[in-house]
Amino acid sequence: MLTITSREYTMILVTGGFGFIGSHVVRALHDQGVRTVVVQRGRAAVPEHLADLPVAVVRADVADLADLRAVGERHSVTGIVHLAGYPMPDGPEGRRTGIDPTQRWLQGLLNIGRVAQEWQVDRVGLASTIGVYFGTGHRGVLTEDLAVTLTAPHPIPRAKKITELLGEHLAETTGLDVVHYRISGTWGPLGHADPFFAAPALAHAAAAGTVPDLAALAGAPRLGDGLDLNYVKDTGRAIALLQLADRLRYRTYNVAAGRTTTNAEIITALRTIAPDADLALPDGGEAGDPMDITRLREDTGYAPRYGTVEAADDYVTWLRAGHLR
Repeated sequence: MLTITSREYTMILVTGGFGFIGSHVVRALHDQGVRTVVVQRGRAAVPEHLADLPVAVVRADVADLADLRAVGERHSVTGIVHLAGYPMPDGPEGRRTGIDPTQRWLQGLLNIGRVAQEWQVDRVGLASTIGVYFGTGHRGVLTEDLAVTLTAPHPIPRAKKITELLGEHLAETTGLDVVHYRISGTWGPLGHADPFFAAPALAHAAAAGTVPDLAALAGAPRLGDGLDLNYVKDTGRAIALLQLADRLRYRTYNVAAGRTTTNAEIITALRTIAPDADLALPDGGEAGDPMDITRLREDTGYAPRYGTVEAADDYVTWLRAGHLR
């Protein structure tokens, strides 16, 4: 049985730790009494929203093996949560960026595996996405053992499918404990406009008293559109619990709410806080399938703490406090 190091001596390296989901993972780990070190390619400074935590930050590039090894010389890393980004095929104005971004992404993933082995860490967590289920033709609850296709129409699920395959390969060839997080649609503080669901744009409009800016969406949203939508504080806590669990029985876990939330539900919740908000959307739409979280619940004790109303209230309060996102 794998036993995670005593939390008094635990230090988790988090890549992408100052990003949207990563920031909430860092806070959730600290809430569990665990220290973190975050690697940043740019300026090595803790952002304001995490300034109250004793976060260590090191300027390093995960694609540079020497940089990563230097982190291990300064800190006794016992686990890794790898949330850093994915390669996009198009640069500014749609220009092709060539092989370099993909090479850096793959090199970073392999470097994470190499230092994890050298440091003999307890566990490596790799970010994946609900998008890996797209294209299966399946209707019903999305379980981790569902067969997924090798193709994807968008670079995010494409990169995450590659990550899962490579993570499995690294686990089998190195003996590392590698865990994949299939993260559902996620909204909340620090989030960006999302092309796949309207909740962030609706929340911003409710907070500001404006009409929703839906330009970033891939298609026109309707009231009945929905997907498994998790509040980011729950997402961060679920990932922290997966990283710290004494024993995990599986390599892949859905990180989700376990239920589908529609735009109509989001609007109803937001109107409890902003009753005069202009959030009208046309009727119709299609609700996607929920993700099964039985594995996550049974192996970590996780249960979402934020219902739709609680999430809407928390997010709007955050935005009205002057935060841009």
